[in-house]
Amino acid sequence: MQMSLPCVKQPDVITCKAAVAWEAGKPLVIEEVNVNPPQAMEIRIKVVCTSLCRSDITAWESQAIFPRIFGHEATGFGLEVIRELFFRIVESVGQGVTEFTEGDHVLTVFIGECGKCRQCTSGKSNICEVLGLERRGVMHCDQRTRFSINGEPIYHYCAVSSFSEYTVVHSGCAVKISSVVPLEKVCLLSCGVAAGLGAAWNVADISNGSSVVIFGLGTVGLSVAQGAKLRGASQIIGVDTNPEKGENAKAFGITAFINPHDSKDPIQQVIKNLTDGGADYSFECIGDTGMVTTALQACCDGWGLTVTLGVPKVKPEVTAHYGIFLTGRTLKGSLFGGWKPKSDLPSLVDMYTKKEIQVDEYITHNLPFEDVNKAFNLMREGKCLRCVIHMAK
Repeated sequence: MQMSLPCVKQPDVITCKAAVAWEAGKPLVIEEVNVNPPQAMEIRIKVVCTSLCRSDITAWESQAIFPRIFGHEATGFGLEVIRELFFRIVESVGQGVTEFTEGDHVLTVFIGECGKCRQCTSGKSNICEVLGLERRGVMHCDQRTRFSINGEPIYHYCAVSSFSEYTVVHSGCAVKISSVVPLEKVCLLSCGVAAGLGAAWNVADISNGSSVVIFGLGTVGLSVAQGAKLRGASQIIGVDTNPEKGENAKAFGITAFINPHDSKDPIQQVIKNLTDGGADYSFECIGDTGMVTTALQACCDGWGLTVTLGVPKVKPEVTAHYGIFLTGRTLKGSLFGGWKPKSDLPSLVDMYTKKEIQVDEYITHNLPFEDVNKAFNLMREGKCLRCVIHMAK
């Protein structure tokens, strides 16, 4: 006897507004785009709030993949989910999405966690082999886009593309959160704040009473400062060429501020003088590979640890004299602060709800979606920490 499968209504293509970057460094254009239905193991979400990250700026100014929809720090509602159906007459099917249902509140994340690959099961890394950082402007599963205009593809950014009223992400790149958590605040945990806290706690494992120097006092650098403060660091030195950041940085734990333009001596020497021979930990949060060497030189001999978090615009190669490492200094990289997004982010959200970590304080501007270019200008001019962009009217 032949069994017939029930008819299941599939999600339709959605037409919505998105901020499309057509050329490097040129203003984004609000366009009507088509958003395809989610494929297996993907979810389509309605974006409620998204914030602008420095890495969006870097990619917009320098990368060649266009047209493109940027944005990756976002919160929203899960709307349509594709589930693979299992019947006894079917030999095998791919596992479908089971953890999300319509209406769930989610955080998007620019790296995922499949939970099965060597990296995910090692307990040593958050660099998933299946859902790692996507650089080609397409979705992980089929290397295609879900956005289009007049049939022509519009490319993704980090497989998130949150500067759109609707977007599609892999279910491994979304984290379910409580419906009572303010979406306009916790979107910052999708990248910047979480990356800085994790660099301080997971990557560097800052110890009580230690000395810390942070190069670059944007959201990521100030989140490192917050993490260092919560770990009991005795000295937290902030370095930035923007003099306006000095006073505000104190609220996040900075105990001393240095503007390199105000010093006659090399900045690494100034830091050595302040820390009795060099900091225990240094963090490069600018995206300048030349500054990595300076950060290494600002560390102490024997155990000085430098963590690099910034995304460089140019010259991705790092150079340093081998003697720096012979003296016992260490250089480590950090992506998303070492957090496994699906395993670890819920605990960070919980810390936020208990007021154990600062998040709201990084939000300097709230803007409607149509002012997305204003957000870009504010960040380029160094006049903001995080601009939260509100998609809903």
